[in-house]
Amino acid sequence: MSSLAEAIAALESGRFVMVHDSSSRENEIDMVVAAERITPQHIATMRTEAGGLICLAVANEIAAKLGLPYMHDMMRSLGRENPAFLKLVEGRAAYGDMPSFSISLNHRETFTGITDWDRALTISKMAAVCRNIHSGGVQDFERNFRSPGHVPILIASKGLLSERLGHTELCIHLAKLANIVPAVAICEMMDSTTYRALSIDKALEYSRKAGIPMVEASQLKASSRTA
Repeated sequence: MSSLAEAIAALESGRFVMVHDSSSRENEIDMVVAAERITPQHIATMRTEAGGLICLAVANEIAAKLGLPYMHDMMRSLGRENPAFLKLVEGRAAYGDMPSFSISLNHRETFTGITDWDRALTISKMAAVCRNIHSGGVQDFERNFRSPGHVPILIASKGLLSERLGHTELCIHLAKLANIVPAVAICEMMDSTTYRALSIDKALEYSRKAGIPMVEASQLKASSRTA
């Protein structure tokens, strides 16, 4: 594994970081990059080298300012009209907690919303919203985005690592350590040979070859206790 300092420096400079949650949770590695530094090349790399779902994770306080709901709360509300929605959100995921999904977005300047260019644009424009959340960001969000779109939003829990240890929280915590806008693009790393999540051994090999720092949840948890 890499040092936390290496991961912070990489994220801060617009380079990728790989984050593993733990063998007792999803046991997955996500490829992560700062939303404010996103480019179409980053999207292309996540699409071809990681292969999972490309999402934008944001800090809870930003989601609160924007009025973004969790998807499971929206569906519970819809359940008053259609009880089937209540059935869909019953229970928890196999790894133990509720998903952090909110709505999905496209920026209004995109065309289809799904191209590398379009997704990079949506994410970078959302990073600007997050950066200016106390000075026009909310109005920018309301005027310039549409939903549904091709960039799923993930909301970090209010207590971050003290409340939930998902990739959403781990990566937002890392962004805060790097003192950047707490909004990151993340994508699960898949294995096209086993058709499952990329193993730790293969992820470490990829990390070395690609020169991408890789850190564990335990390193991030330790930093949260000393912060």
